[in-house]
Amino acid sequence: MSTRKLILTALVCGIAIVLAGGIKLLQVAKETTKVTVLGFGDRSTLGDMTVSVLGVAAQPDRTVVTVLMSGVDGADAVEGWRMLAGGKVTEPVAKPWTGTDAPVCSTTTVAGGKCSLVFGSSTGTVTVAYLRAGKQSQWSNAG
Repeated sequence: MSTRKLILTALVCGIAIVLAGGIKLLQVAKETTKVTVLGFGDRSTLGDMTVSVLGVAAQPDRTVVTVLMSGVDGADAVEGWRMLAGGKVTEPVAKPWTGTDAPVCSTTTVAGGKCSLVFGSSTGTVTVAYLRAGKQSQWSNAG
């Protein structure tokens, strides 16, 4: 094969790749992803666990998140919770605190109950997320 035919073939392949990429870009641009942010008190079921964030209390040295959890007996009640505040995502602190309106979360029960998660101090709008069974739910009082 001559050099000219090779160059022409490479050019045609390059144009085909650019066109395919442009078509894919248009397809992706048309797709919409809906992110649902629940309000405090709204329930969500993730796998075998039903959860709800009842409220958030920001204090100078910590942020206390009161949650309601049910569905599984003996699961770690702290695992899977995250808080987004001030541009940072944090996990609950391991240090036990006193003075919360509900007992500090430890393990879950099938019947469920209210408990408190303690995070570090926060600023701005707080969004709380729970991840379980490959799914995520989020709660915020913003908006």
